[in-house]
Amino acid sequence: MRMRPTLSWTPTEDLPPGTTDPEPVADALSAGGVLVLSGAGISTESGIPDYRGVGGSLSRHTPMTYQDFTACARARRRYWARSHLGWRTFGRALPNAGHRAVAAFGRRGLLSGVITQNVDGLHQAAGSEGVVELHGSLSRVVCLSCGASSTRRELARRLEEANAGFEPVAAGINPDGDADLTDEQVGDFRVVPCAVCGGVLKPDVVFFGEAVPPPRVEHCRRLVGEASSLLVLGSSLTVMSGLRFVRQAAREGKPVLIVNRDPTRGDGHALTRVALPLGATLTAVAGRLGIPVEGQAAARARR
Repeated sequence: MRMRPTLSWTPTEDLPPGTTDPEPVADALSAGGVLVLSGAGISTESGIPDYRGVGGSLSRHTPMTYQDFTACARARRRYWARSHLGWRTFGRALPNAGHRAVAAFGRRGLLSGVITQNVDGLHQAAGSEGVVELHGSLSRVVCLSCGASSTRRELARRLEEANAGFEPVAAGINPDGDADLTDEQVGDFRVVPCAVCGGVLKPDVVFFGEAVPPPRVEHCRRLVGEASSLLVLGSSLTVMSGLRFVRQAAREGKPVLIVNRDPTRGDGHALTRVALPLGATLTAVAGRLGIPVEGQAAARARR
């Protein structure tokens, strides 16, 4: 039976309302030592939908779970068919103004680090360095038997060769790179094995129902401990994966600031939530601080 990911959360207390004043964000950044925690909402302006916002993909799509993927060859065929098609679009996505602003803050030395819950690599494409990919990256593939790692581009080449003429029209793309296809469109799509041992290949991402590797969690906890403040960008914080770091920062007396149009599960721990679009807000903050934001052309060349 498919595990249904958490779709929403119900507040158990009155949460402070959002604001349209980004000045507290500018103040935190000007002080330096800011740790960024980003979610799917920062990538929506790049054409990648989020999970839980208005029109979010979970309203129509149940992401693959680790249990289904490892237990069922049919589930793996369905996943790889959808993911292979989705990668063609997902892999061409470009960083937006929000990603580029975060990179600009980093170049100015205002950030202590960047943790992202996203698997799209857009922070790095925008120029951010040392990004911790909490949930992994779709650009890598690992073998569940021998642990061999390969690039997604190489796997895409092999899947193209094994499935010549596979050109279905997808109804949409999801935050995990999974395209919306019917079972009929998936058809008899051929999944390729590990080129080293013949084992099962899996994208190097944390599926729903799978735990984030403990060393990665501990690394993020250390980053929170070393930061002066935590800036959450585009995350509903519905699941504990990101919320635990907000709670840690609050326990340690560090200011938590959130930029997200909708209320989040972390609002009760935050100094403020700026309820404005991310790209325009972060660009405006950069302007207030006199920080130039790299243009799209440079980001496109890096991608």
